[in-house]
Amino acid sequence: MSEAYTDTEVTNRLTEELPHWVYEKGWIRRKIKTSGWKASLMVVNTVGHLAEKAWHHPDLTVSYAFVIVKLVTHSAKGITEKDFALAKKIEEVVMWDAAETSQGIFEGTPDDPRFKYIKKDT
Repeated sequence: MSEAYTDTEVTNRLTEELPHWVYEKGWIRRKIKTSGWKASLMVVNTVGHLAEKAWHHPDLTVSYAFVIVKLVTHSAKGITEKDFALAKKIEEVVMWDAAETSQGIFEGTPDDPRFKYIKKDT
């Protein structure tokens, strides 16, 4: 079983490694803004797939224009390396922008509001 990190360790790691995640009431949390219901469902399905493959299951809040992902390792009664690893994978896959990272192989989603479904954090 993984050991839980201290509150300070969690906060420091989030600042350094996952700046869009926050530590709140014993969970690490990320709010992913979307363009609407279909986009929220795509996020939920992606997170669900990653979590199932990791066998580490988040709490999800699903709304029309956002999804909140919350992670904790219940058996350790706190945040462990499992939580950070899954958060990083969620961040990597859900927030991936093909146009920015594919070196021209993929064109990415058109720059048109009809096709944008994940709202980038600023």
